[in-house]
Amino acid sequence: MRPRVLCAGILVGDLFVPPLPRLPTAGELLVTDDFLMGAGGCAANVAVVLSKLGVGSRVVGKVGRDSFGDFVTSSLAALGVDVSFIGQSATMGTAKTVIIPVAGEDRRYLHTVGANADLTGQDFGSGAMAGVDVVYLGGYFVLPGLQPAAVIELFEAAHQAGARTLLDVVLPGDTQASMDDLRSILPSVDYFLPNYDEARHLTGEQDPKRQAAAFKEAGADTVIITMGAEGLLVRSATDTRHLTAPCVDVVDGSGAGDAFAAGLIVGILEGWPLERSLMFASEVGARACTALGCSAGIPDRQRVLRQMATH
Repeated sequence: MRPRVLCAGILVGDLFVPPLPRLPTAGELLVTDDFLMGAGGCAANVAVVLSKLGVGSRVVGKVGRDSFGDFVTSSLAALGVDVSFIGQSATMGTAKTVIIPVAGEDRRYLHTVGANADLTGQDFGSGAMAGVDVVYLGGYFVLPGLQPAAVIELFEAAHQAGARTLLDVVLPGDTQASMDDLRSILPSVDYFLPNYDEARHLTGEQDPKRQAAAFKEAGADTVIITMGAEGLLVRSATDTRHLTAPCVDVVDGSGAGDAFAAGLIVGILEGWPLERSLMFASEVGARACTALGCSAGIPDRQRVLRQMATH
């Protein structure tokens, strides 16, 4: 498939533990079903879901010179993703995450930033933008080498090429990130996609409408705050509204936000009205929650559309 989307950002070797009834006590061996290894991180997750939905993409990111990096790159290439702009860090290993879900609780993560810290504006070669209609950057705030000026340059180049821009963020538990770190970037962002907790941290506001208003006032064109089972809040140039989420049996919520972003990108590429694009994106995000891993539960586009129609 011809790459129509540039997916940039974090790349991770994910190791998923199956849902546990409880955490083991100190020194206890808790036997589980088999673990699942996957190519993860925002950039990889969006590219994988786009492939399932029939859209070609190109990934820009960094991995280490190790077996995890080889796994991430080969997994994406096997799906037809253009991996020619995935670089290898000479000093850092591939980023890794262990995902530990416990029944009745939110997931726990153990993560090492690894080679993602080596991604800089110089990794976006002259051909990275060739032929793409959407530029997505995911995992901002855990990409310490990617400076705001480089993000602005990337997004402005996208606009000059006629492409739309999407920005997603990741906030680690000890983050010091604030609105001040976004003010120069948001005027170049067509779609800003924080979740509720991220938006609350960045703005200091509890109300999603106030959160969206703060991002809009800072320059983002369209703000979409995802709230899990509570749906989403969208603020565009003409409207602010709340949309409900599809109801599914949740196995693992990992990657749901990235799947949502991929679904939104499909709507943008198809020229759908914003509400239809968001309904489709919500359905894709919900499907990501129905199986272990970030994308195993997502069917092809036609099945997603049929499921959307039933909701």
